[in-house]
Amino acid sequence: MRRSGPQGPAGDRHWRGSARFALTCALVFCTLSLLVDWDAGSLSPPRALLWVALSAALCAVLLPQRVSAGPGWLAVRTPWRRHLVHTDALVCVRQYDGVSSHLVLRDVHGHRLELDPRVLVANPLLWHELDTGVRRSLERGTLRRGAEVLHRLGHRIDDETTQAVLRASGLS
Repeated sequence: MRRSGPQGPAGDRHWRGSARFALTCALVFCTLSLLVDWDAGSLSPPRALLWVALSAALCAVLLPQRVSAGPGWLAVRTPWRRHLVHTDALVCVRQYDGVSSHLVLRDVHGHRLELDPRVLVANPLLWHELDTGVRRSLERGTLRRGAEVLHRLGHRIDDETTQAVLRASGLS
């Protein structure tokens, strides 16, 4: 089910820059690897293919998830799959902290999605779509676990937005 507003779905406004960075790193790695191997006199077609394959793997690892949202849904696209949850029918939300903090959302249809909460902090439109869906889930009574996680995240987003506004206006 894919619904979107008149402007289309909200998306991660920093994704293109991050994807460009991943591609640049992979190309630099490939170029330097080929040049060093060529300079050593050991470059052969199988070794060149190996360096290209390793560079492609590096790009895949560094490529960030692409997050988009619309009325009632949130989607995360990886290089291999697309995960979608219905935010207006959420059952559970969990946040795992540690080296890489991430949110896990589950809906009544059994769909599961993981995303980095920093994406929501950096993209107010994505947060708005998720927050609107969460409110609908609470009204319908489907969200039984994790509302406090999103409440804390909402306060964090509001605090960071306020600080950004104050810095931009010179009042901080």
